[in-house]
Amino acid sequence: MTTHIPPVQASHSPSPNLSVPAWRFWLPLLLQLGLIAAVPAQDAYTYVWGKTVILQTVPVDPYDFLRGYSQTLSYDISNPTNLKQLPGWQAIDANSSRRNQPFYLVLEAPPTANVTPPIPWKPVRVSVERPTNLPANQVALRGSYRDWRVEYGLETYYMPADRRHEINAEISRGQQNARFSQSDDRRLQAFVVEVKVDDRGNAVPVSLWLDDQSYRF
Repeated sequence: MTTHIPPVQASHSPSPNLSVPAWRFWLPLLLQLGLIAAVPAQDAYTYVWGKTVILQTVPVDPYDFLRGYSQTLSYDISNPTNLKQLPGWQAIDANSSRRNQPFYLVLEAPPTANVTPPIPWKPVRVSVERPTNLPANQVALRGSYRDWRVEYGLETYYMPADRRHEINAEISRGQQNARFSQSDDRRLQAFVVEVKVDDRGNAVPVSLWLDDQSYRF
């Protein structure tokens, strides 16, 4: 007696669709690349289209010169005590407890330009809102303030690897001369930074001036 075994029927149930549209891989990747490129793109825009401004630095720690390939810089406009003298600071100081209270510092060009070393621009006022329609000799630099800490995104200077010892030596020499000069009223060393500031107040450093010597960033 032969037992009849029914043929196995092929299943017609739909199989799971494992194919994923290619755009699901490319779109997140493109978004991530866009985010990564956003900051350099902003810096590139500011570098090309920004206005040249000169900022006066303040003396740095002489025992911290040779710590690496970067130097932490501070400016006259980094000191809240100096900004406190300017019109508009009272409104910003009132909100200093907020995290990174943004503000705009209006700087004015010196009457004499195109000299070596360049002359620092003068701060004239501050504002919570971004100033518009400024005259040609003024620019608004965006900063942040909290708990007596003022920053402009210009506080770190990355030294060229092949020149860091030279630059550190020049800074050290200038600091020593400056301390000596304060006692006999001689001219202090020009220690200024050239930056570019765009129409939104963003800034990037361009060069560091030590007397008549310029070191590009």
